[in-house]
Amino acid sequence: MPNSQISIYTQKEQGKQWLRRYRGCLPVFACILGFTETGLIPGISAAGRTPDDRKYTACADAEFLYYGPEHKAQYPLPPLTAGASPVLISRAVFESLKIPIHLFNAGLPQAPAVPVINLGGAPAKCLSQGAAMEITTVHHLFEQGLLWGERLAANIQQGYLILGECVVGGTTTALAILTGLGIDAAGKVNSSHPVCNHAQKWALVQAGLEKMRESRVQGAGCREQREINFQSQIQNSVDPLQLVAAVGDPMQAVVAGMAIAASRSCGVMLAGGTQMLAVYALMSAIAQAYALSWQPEAVVVGTTRWVAEDPTGATVDLALNLGKTSLTASGETPPLLATHLSFADSRYPQLRAYEQGFVKEGMGAGAACIAAHLSQDWQQHQLLAAIEAQLERLSTASH
Repeated sequence: MPNSQISIYTQKEQGKQWLRRYRGCLPVFACILGFTETGLIPGISAAGRTPDDRKYTACADAEFLYYGPEHKAQYPLPPLTAGASPVLISRAVFESLKIPIHLFNAGLPQAPAVPVINLGGAPAKCLSQGAAMEITTVHHLFEQGLLWGERLAANIQQGYLILGECVVGGTTTALAILTGLGIDAAGKVNSSHPVCNHAQKWALVQAGLEKMRESRVQGAGCREQREINFQSQIQNSVDPLQLVAAVGDPMQAVVAGMAIAASRSCGVMLAGGTQMLAVYALMSAIAQAYALSWQPEAVVVGTTRWVAEDPTGATVDLALNLGKTSLTASGETPPLLATHLSFADSRYPQLRAYEQGFVKEGMGAGAACIAAHLSQDWQQHQLLAAIEAQLERLSTASH
């Protein structure tokens, strides 16, 4: 085992090889910010106490990641029911290790108060309508992803690219993409709640996929089309980018494009749990549908153990299910990695809340810890000290 602080849950040999290859290397971090009106539904997410708070979560996280705790924020970190934003974890690592950060706006309702690369996207509507985004927007975002993935990878000599996200409500759009691609994902995704709201998510996803199917049947206009089995119809004939337009969010098309392009020349770590497994499935489907070359063995998914071992989700099962579909000729499943980071002994109750299942992941938090283990051999105590120092500086600055 290359590192006692990192667990490999799936594709162990490939995961070990990846870790060996990038040991001692520093990554570059790109974070893709997006928005879906799905995130405004009451109770859908704990990433901001109220729907209004959740409108600004991505802006707040981006600002904190970029400037740190002393900066007087235009968008302060939103109050949470419990816990603290995972951006504290990412910031602690990236600041200590001086890891370069690139922020991308894939489609936010308002511009963040930080230097961002605007990709010319738009916020997504609620996925339950089955018409979340314009297909032209999705194509544009995917092309931008390919372009920037190539551009970022060109500057990486020895290291790898971490692709993170901030999309409130993103585990629900992830469930929609996975299901639409024919992957058994119901009851397996994660959420920022201590007990995942599976029924709420599933009802929205079913509504969105049903509307998508109806509009496609009307478009096709023939009776035979109507009688084809719902699941196989989606699985066998849906264009993956059309699926994103129907029930996805702006981040997904961008990260899929970036990872496909970057995988051709460097390592890629998709930073997150459910959302990045959905992106991986999307990459496989897009590469197949559009005959694009990519290097699956260059790509891993990196998260926290709170996600990987979430008792109210089934992340490992979900990762394994990616290989059980006709999406990919070779039935690719990504190595799922997680940091052992624990907050059990933290002196801060808002960090200890992670051990009760609140928050879990976001803003590349798990991948940041994996990067610290890999490049500097950081242990639990070093991570905890750096993260607590961020929280301390934040509470001092806000008083």
